[in-house]
Amino acid sequence: MLKEFLMRKMLKSQLKDVPEHEQEKIIKLVSENPALFQKIALEIQAKMKAGKDQMPASLEVMQNYKEELQKLSLGK
Repeated sequence: MLKEFLMRKMLKSQLKDVPEHEQEKIIKLVSENPALFQKIALEIQAKMKAGKDQMPASLEVMQNYKEELQKLSLGK
């Protein structure tokens, strides 16, 4: 329960410029699939440590998980 609360708070702070209803969709997806999003985050961090900027690293990793992410968003 505490872990979910902290994750929700962290996501809200990261998504502060995103509309509220979109924030809730994203938080729900991350809450229901924490392992996938943790894997994505770790890959992005590894690319950033290798010298890539955050945006290109994120886009590259997200492209690798495109099908899985589409399945999640279509299933909801």
